[in-house]
Amino acid sequence: MQTIDIKAEARSQVGKGSARVARREGLVPAVIYGNKQSPIPITLDANKWRQLMHKPGIFSQLMNIEVNNETHFVLPRDIQQHPVSEEAEHVDFLRVTKDDTVSVGINVEFLNEDKCIGLKLGGVLNVVRPQVELNCPAISIPEKITVDLEGLNVGHTIHISAIELPDGCTPTITDRDFTVATIAAPRGGLGDSEEEETETSDEDNEDTKEDGNEN
Repeated sequence: MQTIDIKAEARSQVGKGSARVARREGLVPAVIYGNKQSPIPITLDANKWRQLMHKPGIFSQLMNIEVNNETHFVLPRDIQQHPVSEEAEHVDFLRVTKDDTVSVGINVEFLNEDKCIGLKLGGVLNVVRPQVELNCPAISIPEKITVDLEGLNVGHTIHISAIELPDGCTPTITDRDFTVATIAAPRGGLGDSEEEETETSDEDNEDTKEDGNEN
């Protein structure tokens, strides 16, 4: 994942009053904290932050924030939004280093839906976890993890153990092999023609075995 460079201004005052003033001036109040250093109150350009905020996987996006000619390597950790307008009202950034491991939510992408047997038979992809929490090296946070659906049938359950994770990444949940998605049967079950097709396929397989035994 590429690192995004953004500029910010230091805030000389903190509190609700100064935050309201900043918002009226088209700025978003924010703070940089962590790594055993003092918090740094800052403001961001509201228009530029709005574009970044809606970027997929924003909470796993590494950023270099320049404040007073000093650069801070950070991850967005919390975005407080207005309940009606959904505009950002405050942002928390966590300082990280190249040696840190961070817990982030990584989006799951499903591949080869057109080659999934269960979906072709009318099944439904039931996504239990569209995002999976992983412990990742701060300098190599993946943009996504992928699940190959090719050949999977109705009733198949995809557990986290079946997904190949990027190097250095591990699930934050370790006490169980949790479900990421399933191929569920359609409401009403499979149609007659689909059941007949499955039965015919099974019969053909049995005939093939018997022919092989006779030879």
